[in-house]
Amino acid sequence: MGCCSSASSAAQSSKREWKPLEDRSCTDVPWLLLFILFCIGMGFICGFSVATGAAARLVSGYDSYGNICGQKNAKLEAIPNSGMDHTHRKYVFFLDPCNLDLINRKIKSVALCVTACPRQELKTLSEVQKFAEMNGSALCSYNLKPSEYTTSSKASVLCPKLPVPASAPIPFFHRCAPVNISCYAKFAEALITFVSDNSVLHRLISGVMTSKEIILGLCLLSLVLSMILMVIIRYISRVLVWILTILVILGSLGGTGVLWWLYAKQRKSPRETVTPEQLQIAEDNLRALLIYAISATVFTVILFLIMLVMRKRVALTIALFHVAGKVFIHLPLLVFQPFWTFFALVLFWAYWIMTLLFLGTTGSAVQNDQGFVEFRVSGPLQYMWWYHVVGLIWISEFILACQQMTVAGAVVTYYFTRDKRNLPFTPILASVNRLIRYHLGTVAKGSFIITLVKIPRMILMYMHSQLKGKENACARCVLKSCICCLWCLEKCLNYLNQNAYTATAINSTNFCTSAKDAFVILVENALRVAAINTVGDFMLFLGKVLIVCSTGLAGIMLLNYQQDYTVWVLPLIIVCLFAFLVAHCFLSIYEMVVDVLFLCFAIDTKYNDGSPGREFYMDKVLMEFVENSRKAMKEAGKGGVADARELKPMASGASSA
Repeated sequence: MGCCSSASSAAQSSKREWKPLEDRSCTDVPWLLLFILFCIGMGFICGFSVATGAAARLVSGYDSYGNICGQKNAKLEAIPNSGMDHTHRKYVFFLDPCNLDLINRKIKSVALCVTACPRQELKTLSEVQKFAEMNGSALCSYNLKPSEYTTSSKASVLCPKLPVPASAPIPFFHRCAPVNISCYAKFAEALITFVSDNSVLHRLISGVMTSKEIILGLCLLSLVLSMILMVIIRYISRVLVWILTILVILGSLGGTGVLWWLYAKQRKSPRETVTPEQLQIAEDNLRALLIYAISATVFTVILFLIMLVMRKRVALTIALFHVAGKVFIHLPLLVFQPFWTFFALVLFWAYWIMTLLFLGTTGSAVQNDQGFVEFRVSGPLQYMWWYHVVGLIWISEFILACQQMTVAGAVVTYYFTRDKRNLPFTPILASVNRLIRYHLGTVAKGSFIITLVKIPRMILMYMHSQLKGKENACARCVLKSCICCLWCLEKCLNYLNQNAYTATAINSTNFCTSAKDAFVILVENALRVAAINTVGDFMLFLGKVLIVCSTGLAGIMLLNYQQDYTVWVLPLIIVCLFAFLVAHCFLSIYEMVVDVLFLCFAIDTKYNDGSPGREFYMDKVLMEFVENSRKAMKEAGKGGVADARELKPMASGASSA
């Protein structure tokens, strides 16, 4: 289960043939068993909360005395008004529904079980009494009869706060909730600080409701644009890269030139008529301009040197993007991979939230300081929350890792199949089949490693938010530095995990062996990795920006003809956020395919040289790149030694190691 390897395993690694194996074996079985046991624990938490009555309390609701609405209840010891028969009282009613406790996330009010929710506003106790007599729904405390609502001196305490807002039952949860959203003004203000007027919030919501058809159409447009971009990016990749390069060069030169021009102009400006204070300010500005100009010059020179070194690797990025486009043509089901992943995540998150709500109402009845009933879990079971939170992270990462392994397996099959006509009928489904049969343990182990890094980062982020304004500058700096370091570590591990899954898809090796093999290949091709992760990622980022801007522009043009509302802010924000989410999901699959293709290409050039018996597996576009690079090395002579190390086959060196 560890990541340590012996000398014999290193020797086996050097002799390993990098190609998809016909005879596969199960990998990281102990981790699969551990993951199954963990999931059984998650199921136990849900079952425990349902068995202890939490499901009934959550769905049907309960009053402040521990009685579940809509059923007969058992008497609770030393608690008044408990054990009542609420068979006909199916709804929970709060005497003061607008009294929200934002810190503890609950309503600070007495809760009663009632027969019906007041559908209209009740302004006086007489109206409350009339409502009780007509509907049989008593809105005051159980100790007060409806006939005493207007005569009892305790009515102001035992009856709801006036005016009683109009309310309606929440579907499936039997709680009477106020219809007017202004009741939750404090809650809305805590979430949306820019809303200082209820009318603004009303206009925003009315804008969304009125333009829901347009929003839906624009969301579909972003989906179509993302799919179109994935098809045509293979044809525009070369032009896009060079346009980007030219813009970066012109931008850096222009910025540096403007800074030196401002410095020269400021230096030649007359200073005879200025005061000493103005002269000091002018000298400070001149010194600042000189620093900026020198910094920009150094940055530009470094940038030019990097581009000079990386210029040949940019061609590889273009070739990989071109081949990635072909992959999507041969494997069209890759386009729908984000849908299945999103669907699986939504199902799991819905289950997780449902169980979380169950946990909020589970436990034994305990009387609080006000004499009302609360349900609390005591003993070791009170730490189920932590287990449940860890499950959220690990299983979510597991689902995302399954997507990475599925994509890697399909692309590996495509790359290492010489005759594309011999591809499986559905490489995606074949990859899913291999994942389920052999590699779920590897996915469980990789996702657990990400979880181990993510949990401390989330704890530190929570501590930082709780200590905001209380800690000193040094503590704040240390916390932010730790959070940043853990974030960087998580990103690096994510990238290494993805390549480890690719190595597992090729060789059917366990996670640690695959991660080691992939890491060696990546280190040997460090400059190529840097080129792909900078140029390629920026190209995909430009694609996301293009989709968001196109969708936003179409939204502005369509909303211009909609005159039923005046506020466009929220509909446009919703559309643009959805467009970015869709573009990110689709183009992240494209990025994943490019990364898998690169690792396959690096392995192909390392262990094959195109000679009989060691033919390349790569596509013609990548073959042209290799041939052009070899010609360039021959023409450059000794100047191409560094590149020759990367391009010539290294199987002989590996075997001698």
